[in-house]
Amino acid sequence: MADLLLIESDPDHRESLAGILEHAGFKIARRDLSEALTEDDLTGIDGVLAEPDILDRMESLRRSTSGPLIVIDPNPDVRRAVRAMKLGAADYLAAPVRGDELLAAVNDALAAYIHDPESPAGATQSFPMVGSSDAMRELKRQIDKIAPTDAAVLIEGELGTGKKLVAHALHAGSSRSRAPLVTVNCAAIPESLIEQELFGHGDGAGDSGGGLLEAAEGGTLFLDEVGELSLPAQARMQHFLMNNETRPSIHEAGKPSSVRVVATSHLNLKQLTENGRFRDDLYYRLNVVSLSVPPLRNRGGDILELAEHTLSHVCGLLGKPRPQLSASAMEAVASYAWPGNVRELENVIERAAILCDGSKIDSALLAIDTRAREEFEQPRTGSGNVSLEDYFVRFVRDNEDHLTETELAEKLGISRKSLWERRQRLGIPRRKTRKRGPRRT
Repeated sequence: MADLLLIESDPDHRESLAGILEHAGFKIARRDLSEALTEDDLTGIDGVLAEPDILDRMESLRRSTSGPLIVIDPNPDVRRAVRAMKLGAADYLAAPVRGDELLAAVNDALAAYIHDPESPAGATQSFPMVGSSDAMRELKRQIDKIAPTDAAVLIEGELGTGKKLVAHALHAGSSRSRAPLVTVNCAAIPESLIEQELFGHGDGAGDSGGGLLEAAEGGTLFLDEVGELSLPAQARMQHFLMNNETRPSIHEAGKPSSVRVVATSHLNLKQLTENGRFRDDLYYRLNVVSLSVPPLRNRGGDILELAEHTLSHVCGLLGKPRPQLSASAMEAVASYAWPGNVRELENVIERAAILCDGSKIDSALLAIDTRAREEFEQPRTGSGNVSLEDYFVRFVRDNEDHLTETELAEKLGISRKSLWERRQRLGIPRRKTRKRGPRRT
């Protein structure tokens, strides 16, 4: 594995990041941000992870190492993100960063330097997509075929299935892999700011405030949960894709651009276009090539393989001996429907690993609610006329009498905040009074 230099002023955060990376097999050298870097510090270093202040020393850093730089910002800001990309950073992450997101970003950045960009075969090998089911083998085959092209890609799949990992693999396997992969979480950015972050903070007539589209020049723009874009932002994105211009305005022509767009959505975008909530012209621009990430319940033996992999990973991070899954636990894991997909499985295994005091994890410690699986039959994205929003409404209404809001969010693989927002948007506010079933212990 690669040798990485981690430059971080907060010692606790530095050790937390180092622990994740070392458990994944990387060799980590640690430095405080206040320390001066010498050529010896950078000799043999394959990549650097650092706070945004490192950008002020970018010139000297580049003279000493040609490896990728990943900026991790404890106070994320769109202008710093744009500056980082313009100065040559391979990625920009907002702290706190999840372990899987950190590893995906590091693997993506290193893949651009390890693989010849003219021969991008083997994209999926750079990303540990656990699973050997027929569905996963087919997905990996499609990624390897699509990645070298410049076609726009729409990745659809339920919440928690790993769509973001697929987007990273597409970028790593493309001829743009040495250029930035710029991620925009369309669901997390307020509607009032999304256009500014994407297209810049001016009116397009002579201002210098470029947005994330400009930062992605030559690389890939990753629109995560594109179905959450406002209609005005959809209109500008459609203009960009149609005219290949980053900053269209009524005052002057946009700048010619070379950006590949990869988008994900857990919503049925086709259904949204029929409801007037997503532009059909933008849908067809994004859906040049489509990929469907299979839900965990359709991946057969991958479920136990993922559970074992997650258990080893979590115990390594916790620094505790790895317990075994008992026969009853394995049966529960294999038979459960996993409405929250891989994200829910990881949460369940992590909680069990933390609480386990012995050498085995039994089914009781997993605390899987069998009531949520007995009649579960979630529609696939894009199938028939039933959308995932229909499933969300049905699942919440069927289970809110015996599950808390926290438990509902866990089962759906989303945060409590996202659950509340979707309740409001879909017209299913939380009931003020209701009887609950017995709480789990």
